[in-house]
Amino acid sequence: MKTKQIIPQKSSEKLAEFLDKNGLHKRDFAEMIGVTLSYVYNLIDETVPFSTRGTTIERIATVMEISPEEFPEYKIPQEPILVDESIEIIKDYLKENKMSVVSFLKSFPRKKRLDIVDILRGALPVPIDYKELQLIGKTLNMGKEEIYNLWESRMKQVLSSAGMNIYSNSELVNNMFSCLSKYLLK
Repeated sequence: MKTKQIIPQKSSEKLAEFLDKNGLHKRDFAEMIGVTLSYVYNLIDETVPFSTRGTTIERIATVMEISPEEFPEYKIPQEPILVDESIEIIKDYLKENKMSVVSFLKSFPRKKRLDIVDILRGALPVPIDYKELQLIGKTLNMGKEEIYNLWESRMKQVLSSAGMNIYSNSELVNNMFSCLSKYLLK
């Protein structure tokens, strides 16, 4: 019995198919992944080899909602990847709302889309700017308290990374966030 050999789809074909299937203009896609429009055309036309740059492949995979490992050109990074609980919550809300990454990205101004892609792939942390986080939360139909909880968690990360021991200063931290929650959740 002969077995049929499965020929893997070329990365450029996979990308072109995704853009067609989602009706996504190459210019919009280029902005989402932080490259030029001509580069996207060249990738699809195979005028240039498909990117081997990890960041670019991760951004492409994030927008396509696939694993970067699905691209043969992707080399798994040697550094450990830290998973931020806040980003996972955002991804869960995307699933809960049955919202594609592309439609989520289109909810934001063009200049903000690349940052959102980098947040989703774990390269940027959740923003500490409350208004910015609020925009993300409202797009995902998150409640005010859930948005606030994400923001508070992120602010505690910032305070800790700046050298504050939030446990030995728990009274100060708790009072500060108690006041902030009353102000932000009114």
